[in-house]
Amino acid sequence: MRSRCLCQICTCGRHHCPHGTTRIYENTGVCCPTTEYLEKYPTYGSVLPAQSLKPKQEFQAYRGKMEGITTFKSDYRPYEIIQQPRHAPEEYKPNQGEIDLGTTYKRDFNSYKIQPVAIVRPLERQQVKKGKLDTVPTYKDDYRAWDIQKSELYKPEQSYYPPTVKFGNSTTFQDNYVPWETQPRQSFKPSSVVQWPTVPFNGDTSHRLDYVPYQLEPKLAQPKEVYRPTNQPFEDLTTHRCDFQGLLGATAKICRPAHTRVTQNAQFEGSTEFRDSFQPWEIPPPKVKKVQAYIPPTGSMQLHSTSHLDYIPYEAERVIPIRPISHRRNHHFPFQGKSTTKEDFPAWESCCQGLIKKQQQIPNPSGKFDGLSTFRSHYVPHELIPTESCKPVNVPLQSSCPFDDVTMYSTEYAPKKQEICPASYPSPPGYIFENTNSQGHKFFRKITPAVKAF
Repeated sequence: MRSRCLCQICTCGRHHCPHGTTRIYENTGVCCPTTEYLEKYPTYGSVLPAQSLKPKQEFQAYRGKMEGITTFKSDYRPYEIIQQPRHAPEEYKPNQGEIDLGTTYKRDFNSYKIQPVAIVRPLERQQVKKGKLDTVPTYKDDYRAWDIQKSELYKPEQSYYPPTVKFGNSTTFQDNYVPWETQPRQSFKPSSVVQWPTVPFNGDTSHRLDYVPYQLEPKLAQPKEVYRPTNQPFEDLTTHRCDFQGLLGATAKICRPAHTRVTQNAQFEGSTEFRDSFQPWEIPPPKVKKVQAYIPPTGSMQLHSTSHLDYIPYEAERVIPIRPISHRRNHHFPFQGKSTTKEDFPAWESCCQGLIKKQQQIPNPSGKFDGLSTFRSHYVPHELIPTESCKPVNVPLQSSCPFDDVTMYSTEYAPKKQEICPASYPSPPGYIFENTNSQGHKFFRKITPAVKAF
């Protein structure tokens, strides 16, 4: 009969065999030196490996004397430096004419006054009713406290009590430990005494030895040019000014019907559950905690610190600065603050000019403008009819018949007996253990019942 694994015997899907490590061959104990690589690629005879042509990394030092000539020194050729000619800027010639500072927005925009918006929100009415609230809330009426007895503790009583007498025997550390006298170590820290040098300070630097002062040439002072405004008018004509032709007309009137808001000025006289049940009561003022008066301590305070008591002042001389004296030159001629931007972009004297209006070429209409539009001619006002609500009334349905609580589940449900998985036992009933393979699967053989002979 075919044997079955523990994974196949399980009926609940929770039991599996303890899988071991994966192996290519079975655990027979016999060593097999043959591999797939040795079978496909057999070894050849005495064939030496190919020799490497890579040069050996051996440094051969040069035994001769090194010359101080480099590639840059041997190939470098000095050239004569010629100063490039300086570009002379062209003389600035300002444009003739005047700037027109008028814009289309300033000419066509007409400001109008804005009135404040009236407040539509009704006035707040505060109605305070004095009295004490005497009602029972839903929580107290529906949820009442039960009389529950306190359960007894099942914790065992403590039988161990620590001894009160002191332990008299000595420990291993106390018997073997011998105290030694500690000796302070010798300090190798250098002393804080200032050692003054005996050799005088040499203040010569490479900058002081190699610096050669040169005399600068005085700069040429150029006279300031006088600004000359232009006499020609500025051409400010645009495509909008040339092609736009404004027509005068009356503003259109609003055809929307007036919004009539229904408001009731009469005061609401009905009573609600909140007004009948709620009765405000007086709240006592909060208690103010009294602060105890501050009592200063008696006696004087010692202001001595560890730093004041242990500090030893040393007398030290002030260090003389080694920085050389700066030889600053004082120039008496004025500063030349002229730049390329100031020469090429002088400030223009701008002034506010009036609006330049173009002469009207098309004459104004002589007749009266008819303000009737397509919407006004075809619009027919209708009265607003409120829509009736089709929502059913929120009233609980009451019936005299008893409630039928029979369901399909209660009539057709058949309880079944819960079966126990055979793999949950150490040895499944009806099976005999056979062997375990290399992957860790346990195989069992089913017991066949013996047939009695007639």
